Amino acid sequence: MAADLTCPDCGTVYEAGPDEPWRCGCGRALEFTERPHPQGDPLPLHSLDTSEGLWTFFEFLPIEQHVTFYEGFTPTVEASDWDARFKLEYVFPTGSFKDRGATTTLSRAVELGVEKVLEDSSGNAGASIATYAARAGVDADIYVPADVKQSKLMTIQRADARPVRIDGTRADVTTACLKAVEGDANDGDSTGEGSAPYQTGEGWYASHAWNPAFYAGTMTFAFEVAAQQGWTVPDAVVLPLGHGTLFLGAYRGFSLLNEAGIVDGMPRLLGAQAAGYAPIVAALGGDTTDAEGERTDIADGIQITEPARGTEIVDAIEATDGDAIALGGDAIETALDRLHRNGFYVEPTCAIAPAALEQYRDDGVIDADDDVVVPLTGSGLKTL
Repeated sequence: MAADLTCPDCGTVYEAGPDEPWRCGCGRALEFTERPHPQGDPLPLHSLDTSEGLWTFFEFLPIEQHVTFYEGFTPTVEASDWDARFKLEYVFPTGSFKDRGATTTLSRAVELGVEKVLEDSSGNAGASIATYAARAGVDADIYVPADVKQSKLMTIQRADARPVRIDGTRADVTTACLKAVEGDANDGDSTGEGSAPYQTGEGWYASHAWNPAFYAGTMTFAFEVAAQQGWTVPDAVVLPLGHGTLFLGAYRGFSLLNEAGIVDGMPRLLGAQAAGYAPIVAALGGDTTDAEGERTDIADGIQITEPARGTEIVDAIEATDGDAIALGGDAIETALDRLHRNGFYVEPTCAIAPAALEQYRDDGVIDADDDVVVPLTGSGLKTL
């Protein structure tokens, strides 16, 4: 039986089904009514059977495994030049950490008997959802910007999904997708208060920003980090921050580990946003542009001006004594070149977290002897 959905703010419960609303009528993102976690002490890493990948942690997940390539348990390697450890999240079937959320989201879709999914994305999430939809035998329409990277567009097309290219901003892409999701029920106010927006249009909204099933997958990042260092947590994790799918996943995962009594303590969660696209930095009262007061377009994967779960991101930062900063193109390009020279072939958006690590050190936010983990989130092969 698939888990129902509930609103953390108003308490409304919605029955699971292919036409369930994609958010609450009060405007809040929905969550699962179930919050499972295992009992007892965890096995040490050398005794864990990790052949199921991230699904090794099924006891934490309110979703049954239906669609998987046995992804996960990405390597964590020493990065001595940065005095940190990099978790290689680009070592996934589609070359992006978004596969964490795609395996759980499409598994949820199969649980509900969904025949078609819709997603809007700058590229990586769309490619991932398309790939896992193909694995599930589910149709997929992926809404993307008109200037989407060719490599990501080809991944969508080769998976036999239908790319829908939308002119305009990233927000325009989301608006077009939601009109298709809601169909005739769309009242022109897809993100405000009112009646719950049920999915009565062209398909089920497999949104990496809104769908709680996606975050059930991304929180396995935290489980792996803890397992790979003997069920302890690092002092800090520095992550790229757009819609916050990995950022919030990390927060949820480490929170569940604490609730289960498996670890004691939370890492500081430190976000990195692109100059000119830094709403979380703005909410925290920080400087949102670079030295010249300009936007940077190099980190196209996190050009999000209105995160779906912005309040949750700010709450996670405050709860962990974290922070968020905005970086300009020069810092990101310098970090990207340095990563490539050290053998980490990643895409530009991915370089913003290592760049932020250096800035946080310069600002005294991270001490020299702190244990720091930085995820490298996307493969450089996706920029070709």
